[in-house]
Amino acid sequence: MSQPRATARTVPGGGLWRKPLPADPDAVAADAVRRMERYTGAAFARLLRFMGMVTLEWEAAGAVVRDVHGDEYIDCGGYGMFFHGHSHPRVVEAVRRQAGELAQSTRLLSHLPQAELAERLAEVCPGELRYSFFCNSGAEAVEGALKLARAATGRSGIIAAEDAFHGKTMGALSATGKAQYQDPFRPLVPGFRHVPFGDEAALAAAAAEAAQAPGGLAAVLLEPIQGEAGVVLPPPGYLAAARRLCDRHGALLIFDEVQCGIGRTGAMFVCGQEGVDPDILATAKSLGGGVMPLGAFTATPAAWRPFDDAPFLHTSTFGGSPLACAAGLAALEAIAQEGLLQRAQSLGRRLETGLREIGRRHSAVVAEVRGRGLFWGLDLRSEGAGGMVLNELLASGVLVVYSLNRPRVIRVMPPAVATEAQIDFVLEMVDRAAATAAAAAPDLL
Repeated sequence: MSQPRATARTVPGGGLWRKPLPADPDAVAADAVRRMERYTGAAFARLLRFMGMVTLEWEAAGAVVRDVHGDEYIDCGGYGMFFHGHSHPRVVEAVRRQAGELAQSTRLLSHLPQAELAERLAEVCPGELRYSFFCNSGAEAVEGALKLARAATGRSGIIAAEDAFHGKTMGALSATGKAQYQDPFRPLVPGFRHVPFGDEAALAAAAAEAAQAPGGLAAVLLEPIQGEAGVVLPPPGYLAAARRLCDRHGALLIFDEVQCGIGRTGAMFVCGQEGVDPDILATAKSLGGGVMPLGAFTATPAAWRPFDDAPFLHTSTFGGSPLACAAGLAALEAIAQEGLLQRAQSLGRRLETGLREIGRRHSAVVAEVRGRGLFWGLDLRSEGAGGMVLNELLASGVLVVYSLNRPRVIRVMPPAVATEAQIDFVLEMVDRAAATAAAAAPDLL
């Protein structure tokens, strides 16, 4: 087994690796970036060079990623997909076993992994959610949910939230509340309205207006916790109010838990924590166990009726493949059998305590700390401070992501398989990064 170079950075829980490092990692990384620049576009390659990060992900396990130079990182990013960490043994073994038996479906016959996963998902979903359609991503899950809502109600109006992020395919993009991503592709799908997230009065007014407009109101689409808006939690009672409004107007309630669901907050779903049952629930990211791309939208029997009447209204060649479903089933088994929800709650309390203390100590640059479980956002006082904190963390061995719709918010999302020592390392590095930004605060704010 190859060991990291003596000069390489190590982090808690790193160490033994299986994949040998190249003899000349600088040359390998530079060559890969050149090829990316030539064949996938220059923008990302420029960003890597600007950040001084001409390197490559090389190998990963648990909470740790190693790059081509042997440097190790605690991964608190991944846009929420690594709740199980990297290469979770149970999920990897399930995929390996399935690959040797039946990797892809003929689409003419059914297969056991899909039936088993659909049953298990119905068991863990709240309320009367029962029927699932499997796809490859969160955007696809939202697309399918929107189509089903329109077919089930015979109406076209959709209300979504400002600063929401639901994906970048055309229907999901029309629901995403960020003009920067929408403007180059207009005209978008018609019938979408956006209201401030958490504003019950604005939601009620928009619902009443949409219900009287041509096309009527088909659905309200919300993230129970907004991710790309910067980990924005709903005010108490807001999701329940959305449920009542949908019932009043005969519309469907769709929750997008692509990022916040499947254990991320210490519960299987945020809507379960809030005690509010949707008509349709979109999931992805952690559903694939950090190994396979897998998304789903799950609906009540009443909402699902159009697909019962015409099952080919919505189809996918690769969605719900045996490989992906085997990964999803193993991911849900790991959560149930390895106590990952309890682990997320325990680690989440440790993370919350540390992050809130950092926020108090460095209030010159940290405006707010908010989140739940293993889903936290550091709302900094400027995008400049956000960029500095992100770069400082990257250089110190912690991977985090900024929020697409609010770049000054740094998201910290460690996996449930992280250790206490790894969480403490992350907190130490966040504290150092915030101190560095605080020292430069006059130039950043």
